[in-house]
Amino acid sequence: MLDCALDSETSLGAPRVCAVSYLNTVPLVWGMLHGPQRSLFNLSFAIPSQCADRLAAATAEIGIVPSIEVARQGLEIIPGTGIACRGPVRSILLVTQAPPDRIRTLAADSSSRSSVMLARIVLARRYGVEPRIRSMSPHLPAMLQAADAALIIGDPALRLDPQRLPFESLDLGAEWCEMTGLPMVFAVWAGRPEVAGKPGLVDAFAGSCRFGLENLEEIVRVEAPARCLDQSLAREYLTRNIVFELGQKECEGLRLFLRYARQFDTVVSSGRVLA
Repeated sequence: MLDCALDSETSLGAPRVCAVSYLNTVPLVWGMLHGPQRSLFNLSFAIPSQCADRLAAATAEIGIVPSIEVARQGLEIIPGTGIACRGPVRSILLVTQAPPDRIRTLAADSSSRSSVMLARIVLARRYGVEPRIRSMSPHLPAMLQAADAALIIGDPALRLDPQRLPFESLDLGAEWCEMTGLPMVFAVWAGRPEVAGKPGLVDAFAGSCRFGLENLEEIVRVEAPARCLDQSLAREYLTRNIVFELGQKECEGLRLFLRYARQFDTVVSSGRVLA
């Protein structure tokens, strides 16, 4: 239980938690929505970049934030759970009209931050290119009119079928894992050190995730049609593509990602981000 007084009937006065509105976050918050943790937090939803902005603006105390923002903002990670992959992730797609080693311009989904940095790292280290980045809404035809390639993440990427596209597509989860031999961590629970270190938070977030993983079929049944996704795709995605429980290998992958990111972003802190 959290080390603070919480009203069992209402979340007024509870920590403000911002979660990502994509399918991949639903198992993490299922306990907060429907399980034993539902009275512990004031929960709201936003796209990844907005979650990070709410922490920066102090309109949320805790958020599931893009990994890159942990370092940029000097946040403290609440360990144990997050959003990662150990191979193809399916929901981070770089769709390109040009061979990857000839990409000069990249239209990037404006909701993304870690994935934009991942694209820059993969393109530079694997393909030897550093394209100019243009932030846009996730509409593939418009993006490919404006740039050689397009980066689309989350639910909009899941609604694309890479096999049916008339363009080459790179799964950036697979690209990272093949390049490094380590998992890719896209987002973590984090907050200011004075909040993230409170007793009971790790257990509360782990418990919510555990409740979600125990109820994945219910999540698929409810969430897939609401997001215009096929249930079999949603099930495959949540059980085979996404990793929710973060171990030592994920910690190593995150540290390497942030080390590579410092080559592109001088704001990324060199301090400790995971034990």
